[in-house]
Amino acid sequence: MAGTSDGFRIATNIGAMNAYNALNSINQQLQTAQLQLATGKRINSAGDDPAGYTIGTKLQARSAGLSQALTNVGDAQSVLSTAEGGLQAINNILINVKTLVTQAGNAGLGSDELQAIVTQVNDYMSEVQQTISQTKFNGQSLLDTTFTGKTFQVGADSGDTLAVSISTAVDSTALGLNSLSTTNIGAGTTLTSVDSAINTVSQVLQYVGSLESRLSFKEQVLNTSITNVDAATSRIMDADIAKTQVNATKLQILEQTATVQLAQANSTPGGILRLFQ
Repeated sequence: MAGTSDGFRIATNIGAMNAYNALNSINQQLQTAQLQLATGKRINSAGDDPAGYTIGTKLQARSAGLSQALTNVGDAQSVLSTAEGGLQAINNILINVKTLVTQAGNAGLGSDELQAIVTQVNDYMSEVQQTISQTKFNGQSLLDTTFTGKTFQVGADSGDTLAVSISTAVDSTALGLNSLSTTNIGAGTTLTSVDSAINTVSQVLQYVGSLESRLSFKEQVLNTSITNVDAATSRIMDADIAKTQVNATKLQILEQTATVQLAQANSTPGGILRLFQ
């Protein structure tokens, strides 16, 4: 602010200039406060706080990345849940097959009964194949060994990924249950094949379940991270509404007093006219 002067000079009214500068400064501060109240943001442009704006923008970008990663986790969980549903259906079918194969080991059964068992088992294995064909997510087959090398971005950083590969074949041929007949349906080797098939499907289920468990923990971590990042962003970018309102009220009062003082400063040189009376 410029220095003061006595009131006997009219060419330059220093008092009025000081009052005008003060009023202009108050108006600028009041506009800033009103904008903060209107937007709820302490920083509305880079000029408000260059360092804070830079940090806040980076935090906002990270929050957006974490939020998308959380969505990706949800999609991965849906994929694995779909695969698990198909595998559980196949596992249940194989349990029924084991019951039938065990029943076929009864020497008291005739050829007609054995043929009925073989037919039912083959029907079950056809259902296994149909289950494999129908277990899809977004058009992608999950249980036909083609869903391999899939990567889900489950974090905001480049290395935060989860690889998923459901590569074990669970069709009747791979499980060794595609050529059953009345001559081998009751053999011990067939029962061993069924047990091996159940074990194979169980191992794939264990793999899928392990990934689902990891994703559950990842989901919790992401939710916590998003909350913490948003809180940090808020501390930097958001306005303290109560404090800003108090400041705005103060500035409104100062605006009024500065306006009065400017009017008075402008009228002061008029007193010089009395010297000529």
